[in-house]
Amino acid sequence: MILALPVSRAVLEGLACVPVLLPLLAAGVKLAIGGRLRRLQSLLSIGTMSLTLAVSVLLLVAADSGGPLVTELGGWPAPVGICLVADRLSTLVLVVSSAVTLCVMVYSIANAYDEQEHDAPMAIFHPAFLVMVAGVADAFLSGDLFNLFVGFELLLSGSYVLLTFGGTEARIRAGATYTLMALASSMLFLIALAITYAATGTLSLAQLATRFATLPEQVKLLVELTLLLVFAIKAALFPMSAWLPDSYPTAPAPATAVFAGLLTKVGVYAIIRLEALLFPGGPVATLLMWVALATMLTGVLGAVAQTDIKRMLSFTLVSHIGYMVFGVALSTVAGMAGAIFYVVHHITVQTSLFLVTGLIERRTGTTSVNRLGGLMKAAPLIAVLFFVPAMNLSGIPPMSGFLGKLMLVQAGLARGGPLPVALVAAGLVTSLLTLYAVAKTWAKAFWRETREEREGTVVESEEDTGEEPTVTTTTLPAALAGPVAALVALGLAYTVLAGPLSALTWRTAGELMEREPYVSAVLGDRR
Repeated sequence: MILALPVSRAVLEGLACVPVLLPLLAAGVKLAIGGRLRRLQSLLSIGTMSLTLAVSVLLLVAADSGGPLVTELGGWPAPVGICLVADRLSTLVLVVSSAVTLCVMVYSIANAYDEQEHDAPMAIFHPAFLVMVAGVADAFLSGDLFNLFVGFELLLSGSYVLLTFGGTEARIRAGATYTLMALASSMLFLIALAITYAATGTLSLAQLATRFATLPEQVKLLVELTLLLVFAIKAALFPMSAWLPDSYPTAPAPATAVFAGLLTKVGVYAIIRLEALLFPGGPVATLLMWVALATMLTGVLGAVAQTDIKRMLSFTLVSHIGYMVFGVALSTVAGMAGAIFYVVHHITVQTSLFLVTGLIERRTGTTSVNRLGGLMKAAPLIAVLFFVPAMNLSGIPPMSGFLGKLMLVQAGLARGGPLPVALVAAGLVTSLLTLYAVAKTWAKAFWRETREEREGTVVESEEDTGEEPTVTTTTLPAALAGPVAALVALGLAYTVLAGPLSALTWRTAGELMEREPYVSAVLGDRR
């Protein structure tokens, strides 16, 4: 057992920087290798991600049993220096993100982009992917607002490369939209940092938690709204969500999967940290409830209208971000626990769905449901791998999607009031419409007969549909199914382990709302 290992707390604190530094080091080595030694590159990538996952699990166990771990970078103590803080929240999402990125890395290697799709060579894809992973870890562990900005920029620098692989017109157009959005949010982030530092004289999260209490309400509200606007853009909250469905579907399948699973969750993580640590129970909570309500409904209505699987999943991604913000906006331990549980669930399930969509595209050459059909018979494994996480996303009992929604519904009803109850109702409607969207996709792509089999019966002509005949299927490498099946199994494991996982999220939410453990761990006697 990890708890029985004779590891001192000082060593554990030193390990907190490993999830950030190790991927960056591996990216540098892979860039130096270039396109040579491809087998070594693959082993280096998988070894790096596996070690990062192992360290993340160790940090989670240590943080859960002994409180937050603090690593002071450069030997400078907080709040003068920048520190990494591994508490329950940061290590929990770090473990999930490390597991997900490991599976995506294995998938990308099995997909053999360097040999089969020359638009994503291993010599470029893997370093960019590792830089993005390092940025995600830095954002999760950051105990300083400026270092949080650095983490965002680091992950964005890697994502720019991944999004525009191949230089096709669609990817360049999507990359331009994504880049403009990212640059705008980064400029706003810098403005927010300047306002925060001018008002408080610090950017340390722990010190800000104590100094914001002494600020005038108008100044505190200005800082909170500016930071929330930044993170709302990155999390794709309504009305700043239009960029996402136009950007994500054009990228290679591994990049799209990790974008959908992780990048928006970094924005959600920042909102959770911001509202729990710096602005607990503030007046903006009501605004967040309205934003959550609009995000859920607009996103799922967009999903219902789509005929492409990638775009449908992109819109459901937007709508389900609303569930997480719903829990945060309640400003209660129960609501926060539900939000954290849903973040863990959604990272895994959404990533697995996009990877399965990549399998469909590789198998058939398309993700348009108007051109698909008969996949249940032609590719039963893909059918199962899609059906299970799709039902999980929809919230079918007793899967983790249902359990997360149940936690949020109970928290909303316990909070009471017209707006929380309206959010509960919107959450139920969103869940039903999500089920309708994925069931429609399943019926058309998997269950109905192929276009050729439907000829002579009830079938639309090409003039009616505007679509070409169904693309001839190709053989799918068996190695691609392994990492996807692992992610689907992980999503199911959340149901089996729902008791321990929900208990962990409750402890995490309690620590967040209490705030004192975080502040004391970082500042100690320097408060």
